[in-house]
Amino acid sequence: MVRLAVNGGEAVAKDLGRLIPKWPIFDEDDVEAVVEAVRGGRWCRLYPGSYAERFEVEFARYHDAKYGIAVANGTVSLELILKTLGIGLNLGDEVIVPAYTFIATASAVTEVGAIPVFADVDPSTGNIDPKDAEAKITDRTRAIIAVHFGGYPADMDALTSIARRHGLYLIEDAAHAHGSEWRGRKVGAIGDMGSFSFQESKSLTAGEGGMVLTNSDELAERARLIHNIGRVIGKPGYIHYILSSNYRLSEIQAALLLSRLRKLPNEVRVKHENGKLLADMIRRIGVVEPTRSDDRVTVRGYYYFVMLYKPEELDNIPKDVFIEALRAEGVPVGESYGPPLYRQPAFSRGNLIKAVPRHILERMPNYEELNLPGAEEFARRELVLPHQILLAPREALELVAAAIEKIKEHADELKPLVSKFKVSDITHRR
Repeated sequence: MVRLAVNGGEAVAKDLGRLIPKWPIFDEDDVEAVVEAVRGGRWCRLYPGSYAERFEVEFARYHDAKYGIAVANGTVSLELILKTLGIGLNLGDEVIVPAYTFIATASAVTEVGAIPVFADVDPSTGNIDPKDAEAKITDRTRAIIAVHFGGYPADMDALTSIARRHGLYLIEDAAHAHGSEWRGRKVGAIGDMGSFSFQESKSLTAGEGGMVLTNSDELAERARLIHNIGRVIGKPGYIHYILSSNYRLSEIQAALLLSRLRKLPNEVRVKHENGKLLADMIRRIGVVEPTRSDDRVTVRGYYYFVMLYKPEELDNIPKDVFIEALRAEGVPVGESYGPPLYRQPAFSRGNLIKAVPRHILERMPNYEELNLPGAEEFARRELVLPHQILLAPREALELVAAAIEKIKEHADELKPLVSKFKVSDITHRR
């Protein structure tokens, strides 16, 4: 008799783990690149022709950008962008950000002394809703940050139009979107400036690291100045033209990233094709559905394979129970960031008082009163698979589908498990 693995049966995807590449991936070329950088004895980029400089050029070229500025991580890449654009210099500056994303998209705004204003997201993609973003614009709004959630490009047509119409900067948070394309053009340099992350879980990684992209000569020059403590490479080392901090990427990380970048285009291609295959498989089964398709998204450089849970097709079994059952079958499913950002403890009034200057706090909205329907629905339904699963052979994708189908066929076995979950565990994201 077939039983669900969560109830003691054999896991249908028990072999999935050996098929998925262990992340992060590396090969001997990568090891040699790091060794070469170490042996070179110049571990800081302050010399002509550095690894960081070469990586900036190659990464920018791959993403159809004119300039790249390599930085220490993806969070400070956003801060560098905001400082470059002069955001936060005026009291009450506001930046519109999606309500569902990693907290750095919003915390970077507060770090430069500006105010994040949350816009709703499209519940079928998790990306910022252009109409709601436009509705949130005031005379204090300076920029919109579009996050390409999971590697799925935001609606850059609508957002570009809105930004131009209102005289705003458009910033791309492309931490998830290495290699993703909108209408055949890679994201990250479609807006005024774009940010990437090279944290360990990302599609291109050196453990940490980040990149700023732009096509503007002026913005690139200013960003370089800010990123290097106000110094200009090639001029006397201790002449500082502005007050700033140190955002530089190390040479060892840059060497590794330069090596890994050579493999990225093929990995993006494989993930894009496998993403289409897996989407077709799960769409036929039901229970979960892939994010909405859009012909303008010409390449998806996945960070997450996002699925939206349909409880009505599983006797309204709570998502938490479905996750437990799918994991038991051997599928590494999870959630991305939990609740919408306005429900994060960091945005409670009590915690903001401890972190934000009073003159800024007085101008902030009461985040705890927010309830944005798209963000709430997306948080309630969203499930994710790690991007490396899309680098596995087709057999792995079929095992994921088989596990979902098995759970659908034996949904009655899950009902007794519902009582094992506290109500708060099931509903905390609603």
